[in-house]
Amino acid sequence: MKLRDLPSVDALLRDSRLAAAPHALAVTAARAALDRAREEIREGQDPGDLVSRVQDELAAARALRLRRVLNATGVIVHTNLGRAPLAEQALARVTEVGRGYSNLEYDLSEGRRGSRQDHVAAILRRLTGAETALVVNNNAAAVLLALAALAEGREVLVSRGELIEIGDGFRIPDVLVRSGARLVEVGTTNRTRAADYERAIGPETALLLRVHQSNFSVVGFTARPTVAELAAVAARADLPLVDDLGSGHLDPRASNTVLLAASEPSARDALSAGVDLVCFSGDKLLGGPQAGIVAGRADLVDRLRRHPLQRALRADKLTLAALEGTLSLYLDPKRAAREIPVLRMLDEPAAAVRARAERLTERTGGAVEETVARVGGGALPLAELPSVACAVEEELAEPLRLGEPPVVGVVRDGRLLLDCRTLTDAEADEVADAVARARS
Repeated sequence: MKLRDLPSVDALLRDSRLAAAPHALAVTAARAALDRAREEIREGQDPGDLVSRVQDELAAARALRLRRVLNATGVIVHTNLGRAPLAEQALARVTEVGRGYSNLEYDLSEGRRGSRQDHVAAILRRLTGAETALVVNNNAAAVLLALAALAEGREVLVSRGELIEIGDGFRIPDVLVRSGARLVEVGTTNRTRAADYERAIGPETALLLRVHQSNFSVVGFTARPTVAELAAVAARADLPLVDDLGSGHLDPRASNTVLLAASEPSARDALSAGVDLVCFSGDKLLGGPQAGIVAGRADLVDRLRRHPLQRALRADKLTLAALEGTLSLYLDPKRAAREIPVLRMLDEPAAAVRARAERLTERTGGAVEETVARVGGGALPLAELPSVACAVEEELAEPLRLGEPPVVGVVRDGRLLLDCRTLTDAEADEVADAVARARS
């Protein structure tokens, strides 16, 4: 075929196979197909059936980009794969609230305008021991709002060992700059004491900020003041202490996960130790939707609520519905551990994971392999959870990733490991079917 033999867009669209396609979409698809055909002809290639190419372009344009993925990586709170899967109760609340109108900002008892922040404040007070709470769209927003409302134009004291960068280039010093606050570094990278904060306090100091170290840990010759020690320093200076907990661990009593209770600070513990405000995620270890929660002293939370940034950062009705559905499960600790997927995966006995891996291995002809799973999401970076994977040939990684549903595993030592701690029994069956399709 030569360039002059190519049909016009109008002529191409008169083909009966394209008759049902929306005209504007079909025109765009036809132009894209013809552009590629011209490139191939110039390279001496035959572009083939142009109508089929237009159909492919139409299918690509209509395809939904955000897709469900089967997580066989062993990373429970996988940032790239959407972090925490939601509990069925949370999903039901999203459906109920999202399918029609709701009382998002309407007080049904008073018959007048209400606040979207009221819907989860009461349950957060019960779960954390805070005086009150508010919700924004993620934890970075929570920290930004707290700093802007409480410290704009003034100094914030932060340990050098907590000036972290987490995923996607998010840096605590940058957040401080954007909030309008001025950073004052105290201590050293590996050793910071309560006295370092005390010496740095001056007339321009607005608050003390404690930051979760997220996905790294300093070990060896280290020192860091306890929350209670730092709270005492802040109280003597009549300054608020804000604790960025990051991970969203609510209360050791709300989960039977010994690992979490022993190693990760909870919102209730921080507030009980004297912290004035805590900021933490609604997803990650809490196991709900992406959200940022600020809880603590009512007067400080009210300043955040009245700040202009709060409107820009607030959570929408679907987020609040999913968060309320998740939080309500925490009222029954045993039910939370059973029904919140993140908590269930963290607690699942290694024997149950092994049994799932053995069933998957039997169906795929792979090999059972001992491995370790990770918490992920910047929580407990040193923690290793015993896990078991089904190992198959490395060449399956790409076809599984491109299949429907996509399956993402870990390539290691020339094999693809399908970690069964982050798969349910039903999902493991789906993975087995996907492996069979990939091989065929």
